[in-house]
Amino acid sequence: MPVFEYAPAPESRAVVDIAPSYGLFIDGEFGEAGDGKVFKTLSPSSEEALSEVAQAGAEDVDRAVKAARKAFTTWSALPGSERAKYLFRIARIIQERSRELAVLESLDNGKPIRESRDADLPLVAAHFFYYAGWADKLAYAGYGQDPKPLGVAGQIIPWNFPLLMLAWKIAPALATGNTVVLKPAETTPLSALFFADICRQAGLPKGVVNIITGDGSTGAELVAHPGIDKVAFTGSTEVGKAIARTVAGTKKKVTLELGGKAANIVFDDAPIDQAVEGIIGGIFFNQGHVCCAGSRLLVQESVQDELLDALKRRMGTLRVGDPLDKNTDIGAINSAEQLARIRALADAGEAEGAERWAPECELPSSGYWFAPTLFTGVTQAHRIAREEIFGPVLSVLTFRTPEESVAKANNTPYGLSAGIWTEKGSRILWMANKLRAGVVWSNTFNKFDPASPFGGYKESGYGREGGRHGLEAYLDV
Repeated sequence: MPVFEYAPAPESRAVVDIAPSYGLFIDGEFGEAGDGKVFKTLSPSSEEALSEVAQAGAEDVDRAVKAARKAFTTWSALPGSERAKYLFRIARIIQERSRELAVLESLDNGKPIRESRDADLPLVAAHFFYYAGWADKLAYAGYGQDPKPLGVAGQIIPWNFPLLMLAWKIAPALATGNTVVLKPAETTPLSALFFADICRQAGLPKGVVNIITGDGSTGAELVAHPGIDKVAFTGSTEVGKAIARTVAGTKKKVTLELGGKAANIVFDDAPIDQAVEGIIGGIFFNQGHVCCAGSRLLVQESVQDELLDALKRRMGTLRVGDPLDKNTDIGAINSAEQLARIRALADAGEAEGAERWAPECELPSSGYWFAPTLFTGVTQAHRIAREEIFGPVLSVLTFRTPEESVAKANNTPYGLSAGIWTEKGSRILWMANKLRAGVVWSNTFNKFDPASPFGGYKESGYGREGGRHGLEAYLDV
C-alpha cells in the first residue's frame, strides 16, 4: 500500500482575535466577576494560555438570572415572527463568521479544523435557521393552540462540542420565548463568549441571552437558583444525577443528555469497507469525545478477521497532530484530566486481559495526545466495555446471532445510540425495535440533523433535543 506524504496545510490563526481577558456577559454587557476571580483557558494542543476568563460566583449568577427574568417579560410578548428575525440574523452572522469561529473552536477545544469547519459550524447555523422557522408556528407543533414559554432557562454545556451544544440549547429556548443564562464548560469558554458578541451584533435585546463562565460550582449555583424555571444539561452522568437531586421537589423542568456506551453492530452481510469508515467515524471523530460514540464494536464472528484486518489498515492511515492542520484526522485530548482518565481505562483493559493495538504514531511533544487504540478479546465484564472512556479507544466484542447482538448491545447502563450494519432492511427494522437506544443509525453513524430529535434512555438521561420534540422542553405543556 503506497504511503503518501502530506505537506502541512495549516489554517491561519490570524483570522481570530482572542482578547487577553474576558468578563461575564450579563444584561447585554461584559463585566468582571463580583469578587474579581479569574481562570485561564488553555489550548490542549500546546498547553499555552489563550485567555483569562472571569469566574462567576453566586452574586454573578443572581445578577444574570435577574437580567434574564427582566428581559423575559418583553421577549416572550414578542410575536413569534419577530423572535424569528433575531434567530435568522444570528444564523447568518454565524455563517459569515464561520471561519473565525472554527479556528477558535479548534484552538480552545483541540478538535481538527476540518471537523469544526465542516461539521460543527454548519450544524450550528442550521439549528438557528431551523428553530427560527418554528418561532411563528408553535400553535402547530402539537402542544396546544397557544403554548407558553417557561421563563428563564439555566443551561450548562460540555466541552466536546462547545458551540454546537450552545446552539442545541439556545435556539429552541429563544424560539419559544424563553430567556437564557448559559454556562459553558470551564475548559472551553471562548466560543460562547464570542457568541455573546454575535448576540450584540444581531441586536438581540439585553438580558435575553446571558453567558456566565466558571467551574462546576458556578453550574451548581445556576441549577439551584430559585429564579430558574428550566434546567438543560449536557455532560456526565455523575453530574446529571447531582442535578436531578438538586431540582427534585421543585417546579423546575429538566432535560439531561448524559453519557453513552454505544454499540456499533456489524453483520456478516455488511459492506466491509463502508462499515470500516462508519466505525472510524463513530469512535475517532472528535477524538472520541462524543457521548454517542460507537465505542463498542460488535462484529459477527464469521467476518471478524476480515473486518479487523481492514480496520487496522484504515487506522494506520489516520493522522494525529496539529488541530489547525487541514490534514489532521485526530486532534488533541481536551484536558490533562481527561487524558489521565483515558490512559487509566486503557491500562485497565490491558490489565484485565484484553489485547491492545495501536498503529505506529508519533505524538507531538507538547499538549495532550492519545493514539487511536483498538482492544480485541474484550468481554462484557471488562471495564473498557462497561465504562464510558470518552476518548479514541474502541473495544471489540463478537456475536453469532442477531438475538445475541441485541442482548450484548443492551447490556449497559446507558442507552443513547447504536449503529447497525447489514444489507437486510427487515433486520434493520427488527434490530431498531429491540435496541434500547434513543438514536439508532443504519449503515451510517454520527449523522445529525436539526430536524431530528436526539436523546437517550436509562443513565443516558431523559428528554429530547432537536426537531419538533426539542420545543416541548421549553414550553409549559
